Amino acid sequence: MRHRPLRDTGRGNLPSELSGFIGRGAELAALGRLLEDSRLVTVTGAGGVGKSRLVLAAARAAAEGAREAAEGTPQAREAREAQGAPGARAPGRVRHRDGVRLAELAGVRDPGLLELTLAEALGLTDHTTRPPRAVLAEHVAGQDLLLVLDGFEHLVEETAALVRELLLRCPGLRVLAAGRRPLELEGERVFPLAPPAPAEALELLSVRAAAADPAFAVTAANRAELVELCARLDGIPLALELAAGRLRTLSPAQVLARLEDPFRLLTGGARGGLPRHRALRTAIGWSHELCTPSERLLWARLSVFAGQFDLDAAEYVCAGPDLPVEDVLDLVGELLAQSLLVREETAAGVRFRMLETVRLYGAGWLESLGDAVRLRRRHRDWYMGLATWCELDWFSPRQYEVAALVEVELPNLRLALECCLDEPDELHLGRYLAGTLWFFWAGCGRLTEGRHWLDRTLDAPGGAATEYESSRLKALWVLGYVAALQGDATASMCALHECRDAAARSGNRVAAAYAVHRLGCLALVSDDMARARELLGEALEQYRAAGELNSNVLMCQVELGMALAFLGDLPGALALCGEVREICEERGELWTKAYALYVLAYAALEAGGAPEARRLLTECVEVNHAFNDLVGLVLALELLALVTVAEGDPAEAAVLQGAAEPLWGAVGLQLFGSGYFNAPRLLCRERAGELLGAERYAAYEAEGRELSRESLVVRALRGAASAPRPAGAPGGMPGPRLSRSTAPADQP
Repeated sequence: MRHRPLRDTGRGNLPSELSGFIGRGAELAALGRLLEDSRLVTVTGAGGVGKSRLVLAAARAAAEGAREAAEGTPQAREAREAQGAPGARAPGRVRHRDGVRLAELAGVRDPGLLELTLAEALGLTDHTTRPPRAVLAEHVAGQDLLLVLDGFEHLVEETAALVRELLLRCPGLRVLAAGRRPLELEGERVFPLAPPAPAEALELLSVRAAAADPAFAVTAANRAELVELCARLDGIPLALELAAGRLRTLSPAQVLARLEDPFRLLTGGARGGLPRHRALRTAIGWSHELCTPSERLLWARLSVFAGQFDLDAAEYVCAGPDLPVEDVLDLVGELLAQSLLVREETAAGVRFRMLETVRLYGAGWLESLGDAVRLRRRHRDWYMGLATWCELDWFSPRQYEVAALVEVELPNLRLALECCLDEPDELHLGRYLAGTLWFFWAGCGRLTEGRHWLDRTLDAPGGAATEYESSRLKALWVLGYVAALQGDATASMCALHECRDAAARSGNRVAAAYAVHRLGCLALVSDDMARARELLGEALEQYRAAGELNSNVLMCQVELGMALAFLGDLPGALALCGEVREICEERGELWTKAYALYVLAYAALEAGGAPEARRLLTECVEVNHAFNDLVGLVLALELLALVTVAEGDPAEAAVLQGAAEPLWGAVGLQLFGSGYFNAPRLLCRERAGELLGAERYAAYEAEGRELSRESLVVRALRGAASAPRPAGAPGGMPGPRLSRSTAPADQP
């Protein structure tokens, strides 16, 4: 079976430097020293002056310093400190030991997504209904962490309030920010960034020009003109990089000729503005003027994208009678050559991106053309189609690719949702889109964000036309599903009953089946197994009558199998989940299969087959981790810990139990207080505690709590065989009994 590489939950998410960091040595060293002495440092300066690059370079240096301090020798640490290297600390102490994380905020339009964006940057998944700000503070409270914030100026008040609260509640947190203005918080150290010195500006220009044209070189004949060009552009790095792209086709003298004052007025430079702002706008406007009419038109239309986009999206959204679709590829190539677009490799393939300053310039032109509303709708329509295709393709061998694609395209999907909310007559499209992404919200660790959009689209006024009732019903059953997984039984019940009643009135058999299914899911996690068995069986019959077959239908069958297993009907559970496993393997579906494997492992362990249970759970852990499905992951890990006890290694079982414990903080109350789902954890604690004694068990459990999620999964996949076993540990024991007749009923 094919598996995607394990999800990156490591201690850093800094992007690699694709084109090299040139100059700024003095600023980098000064920023590093300032960061050592202050918990909040903000680099300020004009757009294009190089704030982001400097901050990222300082963050990489801090991360490398922390890594070397943790792994290197005391002598090496002392030498780095003596040299004033960024991130260096006194011998024996490691700053930022919990990592350096980057949150890019320029593309965040909705202030309500600020906390979620930071949580994503921190690798934090939270399925609960707790306020995201409280979850963030709790997550970083005991960590020694450097958080890098870039592009916050459009959300400065919200960002400042959040940063203040995090710094107050998290003594080990340091924040390095980059923006056009300070956050204006107590204790903030502001680092104003000026353009580079003339020599560094010339070096940057020449290196970038040589990258665009290997034949380029600074010579005695062109040096004076290049120096003048750097001076005319005030040394602003973005302006220099744009100019470097033009030196492939124009001589330095020709470039200078394009920067005369009359041209500057044509680009709309504000009279009386700061020189560096005028120089930047001149450089971008000059690049705009040097573009062909078709290139300018594409530049303006590409400004509707948030973050990255691919060629297919650009062709659909931007093409038209005045811009033939067959020309878009070549025009994208020209914008790349002129440094107006950046090409990036992502988990979903090649993507393009505009620097925010360049994008904003294009957006201004799009508004002036009077075409912004139409283009936003085109953009929305493309991402509606993308979401629809991804929902269909989720039930296929391409599940990992679909998950990666939606994750990369999330900024654009958010923008499409905002577009729907901005127009009351098209609110039904927002409900449809929020509902269509159910697989991403529920299957890829995005419950909190899914709840955000579902609540917003369903609570917004308007969009009540009966011809769009199916969109509202879809959003309702997805809301009921998401709320159930969050442990919010009241909201789940309300949404699902409303969906079922409305579906019955309108004759929508499919929506009715989904509502009954999710009511059965709610009964399952609420320990009402008899009710769960009844509702899930009814839903399966309704699905079959409606001709539905997809991941939801198979999950309904798995959940029915869970209910049967918990009630002691292992043959019934094996039959249902064995059939699901076969269908999933035939279709290449992995996410639902992982839950079927959990039930099969449960049954195998009940029958005394610990080796078979381990094999099934190993695959289950790998799939759930790759999808970032924490509910499935923590269930599998705790059952695996019980398997490990049965195999005779209580110490390793205690480590796995301790490592799984923090995951419950993200999932919520341990499976909503379910005695059935919690039985493996409680029984493992009892068995392992008896074998190890309370003190040794607690020590091994504490060791597990220190493991990162990535380390935990690697250890679980490695298996108990290679883990050190305590002297005198028993070699095996009968499988534990987990059926309802013997499972602990008390709440955790």
